[in-house]
Amino acid sequence: MFHRLRIKNFKLWEDTRDIRMAPITLFFGTNSSGKSSIGQFLMLLKQTIESSDRSIVLNPGGKNTAVQLGSYKEMVLHRAAERRIEFGYTWDLIPELKFNNILDGSKFEGDQMTFSAVAGMTPPPNEKLFVGNLAYGLLSSQKEIMSIWMNRKNTGNDEYKVASSLYELKRKQMRVWPIRTPVRFYGFPDEVVAYYQNADFVQLLNLAQERLFQKVFYLGPLRTKTERIYSWAGVAPDHVGYSGDNTVAAMIAAKSRKLSVRIKAGRMSFEEVIASKLLEMGLVEEIKLQRISEKRDDYEIKVRTPGSKVFVDLPDVGVGISQVLPVLVQCFYAPANSIIILEQPEIHLHPKAQVTLADVLIDVVNSRENGQPRNVQLIVETHSEHFLRRLQRRVAENGKEKQIDQNSVAAYFASTNKGKPVLEPLQIDEYGNIKNWPGHFFGDEMGEVLAQTKAAMERRRSKKQ
Repeated sequence: MFHRLRIKNFKLWEDTRDIRMAPITLFFGTNSSGKSSIGQFLMLLKQTIESSDRSIVLNPGGKNTAVQLGSYKEMVLHRAAERRIEFGYTWDLIPELKFNNILDGSKFEGDQMTFSAVAGMTPPPNEKLFVGNLAYGLLSSQKEIMSIWMNRKNTGNDEYKVASSLYELKRKQMRVWPIRTPVRFYGFPDEVVAYYQNADFVQLLNLAQERLFQKVFYLGPLRTKTERIYSWAGVAPDHVGYSGDNTVAAMIAAKSRKLSVRIKAGRMSFEEVIASKLLEMGLVEEIKLQRISEKRDDYEIKVRTPGSKVFVDLPDVGVGISQVLPVLVQCFYAPANSIIILEQPEIHLHPKAQVTLADVLIDVVNSRENGQPRNVQLIVETHSEHFLRRLQRRVAENGKEKQIDQNSVAAYFASTNKGKPVLEPLQIDEYGNIKNWPGHFFGDEMGEVLAQTKAAMERRRSKKQ
């Protein structure tokens, strides 16, 4: 789980400032205010780590990636290639990271990690991406117990210097050679291990970064249309896909899983969990995922909508169901300790369903599997006032129907001030009140009521005359 994130000089953002991340982290805001860029940045890092090219600094993506950000000039603030993109974050280490200094036997154990990096582009004519510096800090109970970093020398030859704090690195007695470029944006190269007698642990830092982003999943704002028949090759997908293409395959693969979606609640099958959430949202009464015949690896989904006695195919019901089904499946399908980025999960849902969706996401972060908390973090970009209102209510009711407190929710409002984006943290107290509610957050509701009342009075007056 992320605890802190900060981004500088990326797209619209000169500096997001420190963003506190909670189990449910929400981003609201006006159009073109930069709120989507935060999730895009995390996916930029993920697809860079997953790239087969170890020398690539930042992978802007292509046809089959979650985000497609173009060239460095298109990513950096004001398209100013001389600027450097800076970023940093803190996350939980599960399991804890442990290693020994092989020279003196001292032990290091940490439950959190901090990371920061700077990426830039060399000037023309070369215009090559490089890592200016990267740094790791190992924390135990939020206290730093050691740190290590590598900085690019000003030689112009891609040479780096490694240094550490609270951990003494000891060089090997051999011919000195330069330490070359990092692995992607985050990794200490093998030369560091060869250069020092006691630097083997840096490979654990690289691995911790990779494990973090292996558990990051993304679902975009527009999900694919539903089909009448789905083929399944027997392979369990990693996720439902950026547009929900693998939703049904994930449902089939998860048939044997049992989850508890509320504290002190009994276990349900994966299909029962999805069906119960659709029922709570008032979208369907029943849902059935069934194989067409024993001789075919084809499946169909049948649903019975409220007030109907007949089961129909998914394409025969409202688009809201097809749009929210990938959201539900991804949230409960993701493995323990996952981080799920959702863009507009409420799209095409009526207000009552949007309200209930907030309850569903509370169930996601409280869910358990095999008796253990799933510890899922949700990063949500939304425009739904109904969604936020229900979360406020549940914070005030904490411990009654849904267990969520104000520390488990972090909400931000993105807007622009003289063309510059601003990310304002919303201060939610223990009663669910937002102390610094931005003006016209979801429009001017009171202004609309007053304007309607005034217009009605004027019309009545004119009719009497």
